[in-house]
Amino acid sequence: MKALALVMAVALGLALVVGSSAQDKPRLTREQALQDLTSPDVEARRLATAWLGELATPDDLPALFRQLRDSDDLVRALTENSIWQTWSRSGDAKVDALFKVGVEQMNQGRTEAAIDTFTEIIKRKPDFAEGWNRRATVRYLAGEYKQSLADCDEVIKRNPRHFGALSGYGQIYFHLEQYEKAIEYWKRALEVNPNMLGVEMNIKGTELLLAEKRKRST
Repeated sequence: MKALALVMAVALGLALVVGSSAQDKPRLTREQALQDLTSPDVEARRLATAWLGELATPDDLPALFRQLRDSDDLVRALTENSIWQTWSRSGDAKVDALFKVGVEQMNQGRTEAAIDTFTEIIKRKPDFAEGWNRRATVRYLAGEYKQSLADCDEVIKRNPRHFGALSGYGQIYFHLEQYEKAIEYWKRALEVNPNMLGVEMNIKGTELLLAEKRKRST
C-alpha cells in the first residue's frame, strides 16, 4: 500500500508542483534549481527536483543522487523520476527521437521492433547507457536472460550507479534460480537508491524462499 501511495504521490506531486510553478512562479533556471536542492523549505526542494527532470545535465546527477536521501518522501520520489529523465537524454536530438520510438514500441509489447530500435540507438551512440538499459529490459521481457545480462554489463560499465540495471540483474538471476546472486544485486541497487520498495520486498521474499529450501534439504 505504501508503494502504491508513493507512486500516486509522484504523479500528483509532478502535476501540482510543476503545474503550480508554471502558473504562479517563473520557470526555474538550472542554476536556481540546483541551489534550491539544499533549501530548508521543503516546497522549494520539491519544485527544484521536479524542474531538474527537464533541466539537469549528467554533471548534475551527483547532486540529484544526494536527494534520494532527503527527509521528504515526495522530494525523494520526484528525484528518482528526474534521474530517470536525465538518463534518458543522450544529447543527440535524433537519437532521443529514436529513443522515444523504442520506448513506445516497448510499451506496446512490440518486442522485436523495440530490440531493433534500441540496437540502432546503440550503434549510433554506444556510450548512451540508457540505450543498453532499455534493450536489456526488452530482452528480459522476451525471456532472453543471457542477452539481457550482457546488456546490463554494458550499462554498468557506462553508469555504475544505475540502480535500474542493478535491480534488473536481480530479476534475471531470480528467474535463473540463482537466488543468492539476485539478493546481492538487489542489495547493491538499494545502496544506491534506498527508496525502491519493490526491491526490498523482493529481497525479503527471496530470503524466505531460500530459508524454506534449506529446511527441505536438511
